[in-house]
Amino acid sequence: MPKIIKNVRQTLLEEAKRQIKENGYAKTTIRSVAGACNVGVGTVYNYFESKDMLIATFMLEDWMECLREMKNYSTDDLRAFLTHFYDALSGFVEKHQDLFQDKEAAKSFSGVFAGRHKQLRSQLAEILRPVCEASEEDQEFLAEFIAEALLTWTVAGKKMEDMLPIFEKLLK
Repeated sequence: MPKIIKNVRQTLLEEAKRQIKENGYAKTTIRSVAGACNVGVGTVYNYFESKDMLIATFMLEDWMECLREMKNYSTDDLRAFLTHFYDALSGFVEKHQDLFQDKEAAKSFSGVFAGRHKQLRSQLAEILRPVCEASEEDQEFLAEFIAEALLTWTVAGKKMEDMLPIFEKLLK
C-alpha cells in the first residue's frame, strides 16, 4: 500500500533549500532530496522535472513573496518606501546567497539569470513607478534606472544608506 505523505511538494522544496545551504548546489541531488524526505526518486519527478526546476520553484516562490512585500507599502514617505523596498530585495538576496555565490550553480543558472534580469527589473520598476514624478516617458526610464541600480547594487552588497541620497536627488 502506498504511503500517504502530507505536503510532499512543500516538504521537497524545504529539503532542497536546506541541502543547498548545507551542502551546496553540486551535492544537492534529486536522489538526496528524495532520500531525506523518505520518498522515491520518481515521486520527486512527479513534482519537478529536474533539480534545476526544483530550485527555480522555491526561488520563484520567494521572489513572488518579495514582490508582495514591496507592493504592500505606502509610497507617501519616499525614504521609508525606498528603505522598505531595499529591505525586501536584500532579504531575498540574503535568503539565496548560497546559490548566488556557488560556482556550480552559477554555471548552471547563468543563462537563466541573464534571461530573467530584464523581467526582474521590469517587475521592480512597476512598483517604483508611482514615486517617479516625471513625464510618462521619463517616468518609465527613471523607474527602470532605479530598479536596475537597486537590483545590481543590492546583489553587490551595497548599503541603502549609500544609495538613498542618490535616489532622493533623482526623485525630487
